[in-house]
Amino acid sequence: MDEEVGTLTLTYDDRHRRRVRLISDQGVDLLLDLPRAAVLEEDDGLLCEQGGWFRTIAAAEPVLEVQGRDATHLARLAWHLGNRHTPAEIRANALRVRQDHVLEAMLTGLGGCTRRLVVPFTPERGAYDGHHHG
Repeated sequence: MDEEVGTLTLTYDDRHRRRVRLISDQGVDLLLDLPRAAVLEEDDGLLCEQGGWFRTIAAAEPVLEVQGRDATHLARLAWHLGNRHTPAEIRANALRVRQDHVLEAMLTGLGGCTRRLVVPFTPERGAYDGHHHG
């Protein structure tokens, strides 16, 4: 089996690609060229034609975390976010979205408790992509 030869620390947008030039954390210049766009998750691997593979790491990026008063309130906040078609990460008792002052004002206006974080962002994927978080 091929061995891990390096890592690629990428934001969510950079982990959702088909063809792009990347530089590994070790400074290796790579060309990602997939037959179709794919979302690379934390710890996925990219096999190199020359042998070996690179492990993907989700980079920390600015997100807004919101909590509701209870489960029903959090579901209502999620509905409003979904109505704006913004990528959202669903956590046990909170939602995370990219930092955006308009979304932050909306969420606090609806009674949500928000806080700004810099953490890896892994939003929920589409219902029809064949891969679901669990």
